[in-house]
Amino acid sequence: MSVNNPDLTTISWADTARQQLFNSWLSSCVQEFSLDPSTLTLASADASFRRYFRLLGSDATKTSFIIMDAPPDKENCDSFVSIAALFHKAGLLVPQILSWNRVDGFLLLSDLGTLTLLQQLGTELDLCSTHVTPPLKPFIKALDALLLLQQASTPDVLPLYDEALLYKELCLFPDWYLSKHKGISLTTEQQNILDSSFKTIIQSNLSAPSVFVHRDFMTRNLMVPTSPHEERLGVLDFQDAVMGPITYDIASLMRDAFCSWSEEFVLDITIRYWERIRTSGLIDANGWSEDFGEFWRAVEWMGLQRHLKVAGIFARLTIRDNKPKYLADAPRFLNYIRSTAQRYRELFPLIRMLDKIENTQSNQAFSFGRL
Repeated sequence: MSVNNPDLTTISWADTARQQLFNSWLSSCVQEFSLDPSTLTLASADASFRRYFRLLGSDATKTSFIIMDAPPDKENCDSFVSIAALFHKAGLLVPQILSWNRVDGFLLLSDLGTLTLLQQLGTELDLCSTHVTPPLKPFIKALDALLLLQQASTPDVLPLYDEALLYKELCLFPDWYLSKHKGISLTTEQQNILDSSFKTIIQSNLSAPSVFVHRDFMTRNLMVPTSPHEERLGVLDFQDAVMGPITYDIASLMRDAFCSWSEEFVLDITIRYWERIRTSGLIDANGWSEDFGEFWRAVEWMGLQRHLKVAGIFARLTIRDNKPKYLADAPRFLNYIRSTAQRYRELFPLIRMLDKIENTQSNQAFSFGRL
């Protein structure tokens, strides 16, 4: 859920029956929450089947609210509601659930504002550049939120980010990016390379300590607070949170889906994060608390899993869901994949295969473990 203000001021409904359900539910909320229905506008639509509307209160404060439209046959809001409560308890700034029509899939939420961290950075930086060095302070706040989340981790609360789920996500790359987008039928040799690479990637990822994982922790889902008295960044799009590798969310933040930070900045923030989690006791596996090189390798391999997955998701959004704008960022993920894979000898067969498919050439600079 990335709630911003696109150039969309009218709300269309493909299903008139659902429109009627919405109007009836909204009418029931108007008096209880002092809403002004005439201010209703479309706030955003994301990569899922959810849509978000914004409207104002009818009282003197003109408080802003968000409505989530989540068709129950396509979206399950139970996880959103339960995880919102979990994250709020952890100290994160998340939307408050004011009203929930569980049967029809409508929610009235508090509004965390109109400005994402990505948008704020975009006003100051050229995000089209591949060597952007953003200001430090917003990312320190992002780390603050991430640490709050991870320090609240409790077993048996969220679904496990286990081997089966990691493998299922990795398969999105051959199923959607290679097969359906590129039109490639893998040879037996290529399939064996993928299977072997996926097994190695998963083994690396599962060696990490387990914490609460947001699963899409990036600048587009972090909100700049509207109140000058609020220091925290708002956190959105958390409904798919799991219990999994501690390396995942820092990889998401520093290898952003929609912009690329300079390597120096990525290392700087990752080191700052590592210093904080090692002193908090969140890592002690594989010598990571004493060796940043080992931790950095694990972050890169976790990022590799995410990049392969997201390339597949972006292809699926284009082909299945008719949302072609996402595939425009696929080259960014191929670059992420290539830059990581070419540094590790174990991944050389993978990078060689991808270079052949993409008609590119990589410069191998292998890393063999501790840096």
